[in-house]
Amino acid sequence: MARWPAAADVKCTWDLLMGMGSDKLRVNPRKSWYNNVAEVTTRGDFEVTFKLKQPQPYLLTLLASGWSPIYPCHVPAREMRQHPIGTGPFKFVAFKPNEFIKVAKNPDYWKPGRPYLDGIEYTIMREIAPRDLAFYAGKFDMIPLGVSIPTLKDFKAQAPQALCEINTGNVPRTMLVNPAVPSFDNPELRRAMGLAFDRKAFLNIFNEGKGLIGANMMPPPNGAWGMPPDVLETLPGYGSDVEKNRAEARKIMEKLGYGPDKHLAVKVSTRNFPGWRDPAVVMVSQLKEIYVDAELDLVDTALWYPKMARRDYTVGFVPIESGVDDPDQMFYENYVCVALRNYGGYCNHDLDKLVNQQSMEADPVKRKQIVWQIERVLADAGVRPVLYYPAGASCRQPWVKDLTLMTNSIYNGWRMEDVWLDK
Repeated sequence: MARWPAAADVKCTWDLLMGMGSDKLRVNPRKSWYNNVAEVTTRGDFEVTFKLKQPQPYLLTLLASGWSPIYPCHVPAREMRQHPIGTGPFKFVAFKPNEFIKVAKNPDYWKPGRPYLDGIEYTIMREIAPRDLAFYAGKFDMIPLGVSIPTLKDFKAQAPQALCEINTGNVPRTMLVNPAVPSFDNPELRRAMGLAFDRKAFLNIFNEGKGLIGANMMPPPNGAWGMPPDVLETLPGYGSDVEKNRAEARKIMEKLGYGPDKHLAVKVSTRNFPGWRDPAVVMVSQLKEIYVDAELDLVDTALWYPKMARRDYTVGFVPIESGVDDPDQMFYENYVCVALRNYGGYCNHDLDKLVNQQSMEADPVKRKQIVWQIERVLADAGVRPVLYYPAGASCRQPWVKDLTLMTNSIYNGWRMEDVWLDK
């Protein structure tokens, strides 16, 4: 089969992402990343030019993220969904839903001598306990990311040889409110709900106090753009005096006609998956403190994203799966009016102007000030308050060598080309 030149693949990929090509992606949540790209042109086989509508100094951050692979454009997008090909260290072998993904060493990889591994098999397991038991028995070489802090005691007892590293990931847990649903279209009600939360309780219950509290941008030290604690405290709902916040929330609720004898009933939708389901239970219990009786609506993973895209929910417990620690990614993907993953349908044209303004700003200090202004607008709107940033551990057997763990996104690779086994 004939191959296009490399530059043509780059152009074709961004035409696909921007919806300008003849082929189409079934779902394209990152289209809004590139709203500012007017055109991609090529010169020869190895040079590509991105023509922008306005300056965007941090576009390179988006281009370098794990969510920006180059498609081989002689292969239709529908085929790439089931049988992806590429120039990475491993080649796709097989995917069986709810069972496994298998990849094998790419003999044509551009870096001589890499990868070291012959292949990788990712076993898909819905529940945590049987996964951990399989690791203890030596059936798995590693569990990336998904080991909860409380279960580390079991790892120490059952697999004392295991090497476990704790990290706070850039996947903030949020309460998502649909402002198009009656009652919840009232910003006062949303403000009251945002005042209900004891964020430290989430960290204590699930992370033994580890993890971080922040707004949309990941807080320091892992995040480059997030607010320090003293600034975060000034956002509505993010202050650390929980009882004061809840007292204010109850006053708002009473003003809206609710109280001890009249609660607001609502369903809270979330994926039926432990990392989502368990903290959603705590969120529901905390909402009860302000006269909100919430009932969990557990949704199968296969149905979850279509449900969100249809905005077929009232309140949800939803992580934000950040592709990289950059405001352009966070705000263009989740909050501007046209964004596909703006699941709440929140649209504020003044906010969009601020998002564009920070995107043009090359000075990181000035940019951060605009980003924090955006955080305040979103906190006032109350459509998606951030509850906490969870900590988790990656555990591996001692024979797994040279694994690199990431902090700015769980999607930006672990340098598996460098990993080798010393068995």
